Amino acid sequence: MNAATGNILRDQAEPRRADVVLGEDWTAPEGIVDSEIRASRERRGFISLNRSPLARKIITFNLMAMIVLVGGVLYLNPFRDSLVLQRESGLVAEAQIIADVFEAQLPLSGPINLATGDGVDAARTVSGIELPEGAEIFVFDTMENLVVSTVGMERAAPEEVAGLSRDHRSTLITDILNTVWEAIAGLLAPKGAEETILATEDKARDLVPGALAGETQIHTGRDPAGEAIFTVATPIRNGETVIGVVALTSVAGEIDQLVRVEREQVLQMFVIAIMVSIGLSLVLASTIANPLSDLAAAAELGRDKNARKMSPNRVRIPDLTARPDEIGRLSGAMRGMVSALYERLEANEQFAADVAHEIKNPLASLRSAVGTLRVAKRDDQREKLLKVIDHDVRRLDRLVSDISNASRLDSELVREEEETFNLLKMLGNLTEYLGQEAKAKSVDFISDLPPEPIVIQGLEGRLAQVFVNLITNAISFCQEGDAVRVWARKRENRVLVVVEDTGPGIPDQALTKIFKRFYSERPEGQFGEHSGLGLAISKQIVEAHGGVIWAENIRPTDADLTSDPLGARFVVGLPV
Repeated sequence: MNAATGNILRDQAEPRRADVVLGEDWTAPEGIVDSEIRASRERRGFISLNRSPLARKIITFNLMAMIVLVGGVLYLNPFRDSLVLQRESGLVAEAQIIADVFEAQLPLSGPINLATGDGVDAARTVSGIELPEGAEIFVFDTMENLVVSTVGMERAAPEEVAGLSRDHRSTLITDILNTVWEAIAGLLAPKGAEETILATEDKARDLVPGALAGETQIHTGRDPAGEAIFTVATPIRNGETVIGVVALTSVAGEIDQLVRVEREQVLQMFVIAIMVSIGLSLVLASTIANPLSDLAAAAELGRDKNARKMSPNRVRIPDLTARPDEIGRLSGAMRGMVSALYERLEANEQFAADVAHEIKNPLASLRSAVGTLRVAKRDDQREKLLKVIDHDVRRLDRLVSDISNASRLDSELVREEEETFNLLKMLGNLTEYLGQEAKAKSVDFISDLPPEPIVIQGLEGRLAQVFVNLITNAISFCQEGDAVRVWARKRENRVLVVVEDTGPGIPDQALTKIFKRFYSERPEGQFGEHSGLGLAISKQIVEAHGGVIWAENIRPTDADLTSDPLGARFVVGLPV
């Protein structure tokens, strides 16, 4: 990974403060987004459900959650049970009050017979009681014979009380939803013994024996129309003696109507919630699916650009980094990857051009030497030309080998596994070996390494290649009597390894160029012996380890930068 790539990725990793960008609120400037992506944006609306599986999934899952929630509320809602209990309690109270009316009319002495009208007129008493339309009263004697009932009897309409009227209107949507719900509830309802549907009088008569025994009886059932109806039978007492039974039946379907009204209100809220859920799902899908679609489209354009013979412009990934979410991170990462890819492509193109240029020089020299060899007549001239040819061939061989190593370096750095090792031990082995080479050249070699080990994480072989290159370069620039010093120091979370020499130093104009490929600043006697790739490869390896490398001249004083250098210094900084 080169420095530019590292800077890009570090910039993307920095936290951003920005407002949330929803859906298509982000608009790229002209020329930033490929025309194909702009055309696809124009073709789609707010959200293209038929083309976005992700959007369909978002909406479907949100709707499923809403349906399960509302269904559970309706299925588990105890509202109907509460109404049934309240209505049963109220009906018991009403029946007992009617029984009290009969008991209040009973004489203190004398015969009492409900069937013959002795002691109390049952028909007149019943006709004077106001009941809602549909409610019925039945009076039985002790022989379970029906004495009187309100069925078919002319009754005065009950007095209307302001504020008790209720609007039971519904809508077509709620009617449909209510029908669907009743069908589903019918399927999910527990299967039990089928209820026998009886007429109102028969329901009342079934409760008379229990009421004659002195206990109030209640039953909840359904009329022939299938609507809920409540029946209560309570005894009429004369002192401690039961002289008859009053049975009261409720209006058929009144509880069903209340439950239906309550259910319709829930269903109306359900419809509203569904519409809101769909709207929010569309917004959510737009904020997720559309940006991802643009990113995918940009990536597909880059993949198919050559095959489809599109314009050779760079692939532009939409800039969504203003979004403080994962899509913003993805956009930044993809932009960084594409930028690094194009930089790599440009570097490869430049590398290929440099290779061609570097190979042309020895080839031109070879061509000239071979051409001259054909016309040379003296043996000394031919011998000189053969030495030139041999030098150029070895130069080409060295150049090709270095180019091959440099071209494979990136992929090898990625594939090789890093390991923990002692940097000082590796440097000690190198200095011991290369010190012999310096002594053979009559160059003093000084190794100044601390006694404590310095352990780092990295590729030991590759870093050894860096220090071998720096030390051999320093030795190659030294003459007899010069010195090379290698020292290392740990500074907080980094370790510095320095290679110094007392050679001629580095020309000021070369300080910014020596790490470029194929650049070489060598004495005349070493011409053609180096490819100019060593320092470039070293820089690439160090930066792949998250480190830095630089070169500087050693001067007698920092105040006078124009003074002649006392030598050169190369510094490598690596993280610990």
